[in-house]
Amino acid sequence: MEITMKIITTTYENEQKKTTITEMELKDGQGGWQCVNIHPEFEYQTYHGFGGAITEASGYAYSKLSKENQEKVLKLYFGEEGNRYNMARGHIDSCDFSLGNYSAVTDPEDKEMKSFSLERDEQYILPLMKAAQELSGDALDLLLSPWSPPAFMKTNGEKNHGGGLKPEYREFWAEYICRYIKEYEQRGLRPNRITVQNEPAAVQSWDSCIYTAEDEKEFIRDFLYPAFVKNGLTDVKINIWDHNKELMYKRARITIDKDTDKMIDGVAFHWYSGDHFETISLTHEAFPDKELIFTEGCVEYSRFSDNQLQGAQMYAHDIIGNLNAGMTGFLDWNIYLDEKGGPNHVNNFCDAPIMINTKEDSFEVHLSYDYIGHFSRYIKKGAKRIGFSKYTDKLEMTAFRNPDGSIVVIMLNRNETAIPVNCDINNQLFHVEIPNNAIVTAVI
Repeated sequence: MEITMKIITTTYENEQKKTTITEMELKDGQGGWQCVNIHPEFEYQTYHGFGGAITEASGYAYSKLSKENQEKVLKLYFGEEGNRYNMARGHIDSCDFSLGNYSAVTDPEDKEMKSFSLERDEQYILPLMKAAQELSGDALDLLLSPWSPPAFMKTNGEKNHGGGLKPEYREFWAEYICRYIKEYEQRGLRPNRITVQNEPAAVQSWDSCIYTAEDEKEFIRDFLYPAFVKNGLTDVKINIWDHNKELMYKRARITIDKDTDKMIDGVAFHWYSGDHFETISLTHEAFPDKELIFTEGCVEYSRFSDNQLQGAQMYAHDIIGNLNAGMTGFLDWNIYLDEKGGPNHVNNFCDAPIMINTKEDSFEVHLSYDYIGHFSRYIKKGAKRIGFSKYTDKLEMTAFRNPDGSIVVIMLNRNETAIPVNCDINNQLFHVEIPNNAIVTAVI
């Protein structure tokens, strides 16, 4: 039987990107020299999907475009011909990529939350989320994360610069999170999951709050999960940590115990401290029933130069390593930012795959967008990672089988010379030459 396939190749040279699609047939034979073997009989984690953060900054930048360009940038992420995102991340109250600090309740005497208001969300965040959901044709797989409780609930009396949640406000804060979820649901956006706290080990100049592993465990066990039960929200998944990879196993080992195991659905992680793919693997081995979701990563202007190839390769390298270690979902940071890499109320600017010039009604699609698309366009929700072997460490790769039976093989070449590959799938062969500094996706 003839098996057809397509090869999608993206190259970048002299600051020009080029994507080509070719079709070919697999031929009978076995690999040997310069071989990559694909083993569909080995199955690993089931995959949830891809997405990015819809922050107030993203919504603000999006709002400054004309209706015509809003439609274009929306299709680039959520359209069938775009990157086909099915997931999104939002923030409970303000984050650094907000226009300023804000909270839905600011009155410490309002214990019944009668003053609760999503006025800020309604202005920029919710319109973008609703437009994305409408275009995708299905409910967004939506995660919400808090950066800081309201200032009156915290030990330092402000939303920024760390501090902790006052013990006497733990029950109120748990109910506040439930209220946020229910308010979103009333507006047609049903959050599927939350994280307890964004970056709970970091004192930041922006919205931040410190939780030790014991703090997080106690808050989930004694306050947050009981509040979910009380409010009928036990189908909303709780993810812990939501910080850099290197400590995710240590954190999970303390936070997940015999009492909290049934309450905690997964471990969320960021990339800012380096690869640490082994830590993801260890976490998966120790907690095989937990989802492992990448919830944030970006190319920070304070740490990296404005080099599109370097940024795109950072994404692909990290996604491949995370997937092979057990990652079950990928959420990029801001889907859109303005011409400065913001807005950001503490000038913590960074890059985004799509940058919007708010003064000229224009936008620029960066190479990182195309690289992410090599994964998000072809690895479907419900896909399973499958086994493979490769002949050289110069090639980075992963492989998945989609629910429809199609097989996706993604190969990254970060070297200055081309890499030849003879790919063997059940004694069916295809040959591909991966150009220097290129990424290739094969769909069989």
